[in-house]
Amino acid sequence: MKIVMVGPFGLQLKGTMAVRALPMAKALAARGHAVEVILPPWDCPKDSGHAWEEDGVRVVNVTMPPGVPALGHVLLTWRLVRRALAHQPDVVHCFKPKAYAGLVAWTLWWLRKLGLVRVPLVVDADDWEGAGGWNEIEDYSWAQKRFFAWQERWGLTHCDALTVASRTLESIVWSMGVPPDRVFGVPNGVQKEQEAGGRRQEAGGKGQGTRSILLYTRFFEFAVERVIEVLRLVLAQVPQARLLVVGKGLFGEEKKLLALAAEAGLTEKVNYVGWVSSEELPHYFASADVAIYPYDDTLINRTKCSVKLIDLMAAGLPIVADDVGQNGVYIKHGTSGFLVEPGDTAAFAGAVIRLLKDHDLRERLGEGARQRVRQYFTWDRLVDSVEAAYRLARGETGD
Repeated sequence: MKIVMVGPFGLQLKGTMAVRALPMAKALAARGHAVEVILPPWDCPKDSGHAWEEDGVRVVNVTMPPGVPALGHVLLTWRLVRRALAHQPDVVHCFKPKAYAGLVAWTLWWLRKLGLVRVPLVVDADDWEGAGGWNEIEDYSWAQKRFFAWQERWGLTHCDALTVASRTLESIVWSMGVPPDRVFGVPNGVQKEQEAGGRRQEAGGKGQGTRSILLYTRFFEFAVERVIEVLRLVLAQVPQARLLVVGKGLFGEEKKLLALAAEAGLTEKVNYVGWVSSEELPHYFASADVAIYPYDDTLINRTKCSVKLIDLMAAGLPIVADDVGQNGVYIKHGTSGFLVEPGDTAAFAGAVIRLLKDHDLRERLGEGARQRVRQYFTWDRLVDSVEAAYRLARGETGD
């Protein structure tokens, strides 16, 4: 099957295409499909016009047009559409019903209505973009918020099949009247080389008995005050604990975390390393005894599907997470991590303390996390549902 995937942005700054679409494409290519990923690299202009092959997948960054606001958007959309149709694909898969990918889906839908093309259209949703979603987080104008909210609802209801990353997104699109048999749940996963990695080496015992608690995050999912309170409660019973923070906030939230730590007299208990490359992550994962994944109970958190959480599980880390959205799908409580009722800070801290005090429990839950990823959340398994979505979109009834 010839498959074209279209993104709303490039591979560099935002996650969907790099950690969802491209691994999905690689798994499909490994099954013998011809897959091309087409990107509008407005977020990484240096990639403009560049193309390369990656594990059997053709990655194409269309050439960015001149920076004329309205005309530039039209030209870029048309270049994406033209490239998508160039090799007569069997299916076009647009990632996010928003921005340029949403414009491509809209254009293809109307070209079909006019009888000019016949290509099946699949749309992917891995977040909620409208009210209660990214519109509330990003610094969009009023007009952009209205447009993105309209794009999202239109795109989710005008395609031949949908792939969605969470159960909450499934429920939302069902409520819009999309038949359930056209909606395919495809959570995020790991590539085979990730789940096949060696056992993690614990930090405990390396340097005066320090116990390292890893917070691997983009910060927007929770109130930073809660992290400081968890740390304070943990230190009351495990004074040798330290918080290792890997990641950078969207709006400088890490500065607030460090300021609150200073106010609480905990500066020396927090090691903030900031954003690190994917090549460096295994080092920090290996240096941690326990990982925490705090999640406020919000619509955006219920709809999203955290790649960071599954990365921690694949690394064999014992994890404490709030039981919100897909967290409860990935983690089986007491077997592959601990789930806590959202907002229960005392219970969250208690679970961390229990893990820090029990080496055997850490080992068991960490190995349980790694095995759960291996069994259920590798891309070579998850693309079964993607292929099923393509078959339905193409009107195929058999296997």
